[in-house]
Amino acid sequence: MCHLPTPAILLLDPHPARHPDIVSGPASTVRALSSGADVPHAEYLDGFGNRCRRLIIPPGGAAFGNDLILVDSGEVDFVDRDAPEIFPGDLPSEVYEYMLPSRYCEVDELSPMAWQLFGNVARGWNRVQQICDYVNAQIRFDYQLARNTRTASQALAEGVGVCRDFTHLAVALCRCLNIPARYCNGFLGDIGVPSDPAPMDYNAWSEALLGGRWFTFDARHNRPRIGRILVARGRDAADVPLIHTFGPHILQRFEIITDEVTG
Repeated sequence: MCHLPTPAILLLDPHPARHPDIVSGPASTVRALSSGADVPHAEYLDGFGNRCRRLIIPPGGAAFGNDLILVDSGEVDFVDRDAPEIFPGDLPSEVYEYMLPSRYCEVDELSPMAWQLFGNVARGWNRVQQICDYVNAQIRFDYQLARNTRTASQALAEGVGVCRDFTHLAVALCRCLNIPARYCNGFLGDIGVPSDPAPMDYNAWSEALLGGRWFTFDARHNRPRIGRILVARGRDAADVPLIHTFGPHILQRFEIITDEVTG
C-alpha cells in the first residue's frame, strides 16, 4: 500500500541462472489495487546479475504475483569435503567485495573472535561447515522476533533470529577468515524433509568460494536440501530485498507457496 506514486524495485523472479529450468511461466503480474489494471514495469540486471523489475507503484498500492514451474535435478546441494580454500592473492578481483564488511556483516568487529574459534580448524570445505555448525548452535530460530535491522554481531549477541540472521553471521565469519562468501535468497519448499506446518516464507542461505567454485551452505537448516530456487545474490540482505521502495509503503499481505509437482 502506498499513498503517493512511489518508485520501487522488485526482486520476485528466479535468478537468470535458473531460467533454462523454467518449463511453465513465469506468469508475472503487477496490478494496481484501485483499478486492477496492469502497472507498467521495466526489467534489468543489477550489478550482481539479479533480474530486477522497476516501476512506480500507483496511489492505493499494487499487487505483485508470479506463478511458474521449474524442473529440478532432485539432487541435494552439492558437497565436496576436499574443496580447498584459495589464497587471497590468487583470487579473482571480482570476488574481493565478498571478503569485505557490508551493511549487516561486521567483518572488522568479528574477526578476532573468528580467528580464535576457527583459526586452527582444517581449512577448506570443513572450516566453512564448522562455521555453519557454530552459527546453527548459537542462534535460536524465532520468526516472531524477526528484526530487519539486526546485524550479524547482534544476532550472535542476542542468540535469536531468522534465516537471514543465520546467513549474515555465517557470511561474516567466512569473510573474517578470507573466504569469499555471499548472501543468497529464494524459495525452498519442504521437499525431501518433513512438512513444516508454518506458512512458507522466503529463505536465505550463503555461498562460499572454495576450489574455484561457489558452494551452497545453509546455517539455519544446516543440511543439504533439495529444490532450492535462487532468486538473488548480494553482499547481504541490503542488496537483495524483495521490495525496495523510494518512499513509504505498507506490506498488507505476503504469501509464498513452493510445492513439488509430479506426474
